[in-house]
Amino acid sequence: MTREDVKISTRNLNVYFGDLHAIKNVSLQMYNRSITSIIGPSGCGKSTFLRALNRMLDIIPHARVAGEVILDGRNIYENGTDVVELRRKVGMVFQKPNPFPKSVYDNVAYGPRIHGIRSRDELDAIVEDSLKKAALWDEVADSLDKSAMELSGGQQQRLCIARTLAVKPEVILFDEPCSALDPISTAKIEDLMRSLKNDYTIVIVTHNMQQAARISDYTAFLLMGELIEFGKTARIFERPCEKATEDYITGRFG
Repeated sequence: MTREDVKISTRNLNVYFGDLHAIKNVSLQMYNRSITSIIGPSGCGKSTFLRALNRMLDIIPHARVAGEVILDGRNIYENGTDVVELRRKVGMVFQKPNPFPKSVYDNVAYGPRIHGIRSRDELDAIVEDSLKKAALWDEVADSLDKSAMELSGGQQQRLCIARTLAVKPEVILFDEPCSALDPISTAKIEDLMRSLKNDYTIVIVTHNMQQAARISDYTAFLLMGELIEFGKTARIFERPCEKATEDYITGRFG
């Protein structure tokens, strides 16, 4: 990979919650059109790291970020950053499906409307395209007026992915998107992520070692807020350089 292939990176990233030093000098490169998994035991800082990538930590009291997050060559924490535009470019899908209590159509059209799109024809096209990319169109095409709350858990998560895709992001952050889903729904989400990486940069936090091994191109192992090891997924799982990495992925702790 060349420098031009790096889509988003951190440089000496530190995150504090009051006196708690949650992320410690993490420097990590995430590549364009690839999937990077962030693994590590509970409480190691995975989700905190992910939220630093689109300034979701801004809304948490007592959270403080030091260091840099570079997106397309610019530090997202520099003064004057348009945070609304940043979160359009760097979308997030959360652990539990969180559809709005609206129709399927209005869930997907919500973001484009916020960004000023009013044409029904244009919204129709965005909704259809986003639902197709999220592998949900065939299941809901005849019931777009149905409440999103009536969908199954797996369908709701794919709807949330479609809602993220509707605003045309460049990076998609997934925070344990399958932890609340059954194996069949999990497989659909994993297949979906594999197809999405053709057009997007994907970063996923997962507790599931098998999932990280199945879907990701690169894997980063965090422990107590520190980056212990990073590399191509096959190498991390087959030939880890650090004993702590080997101990974690073989189940000796975590």
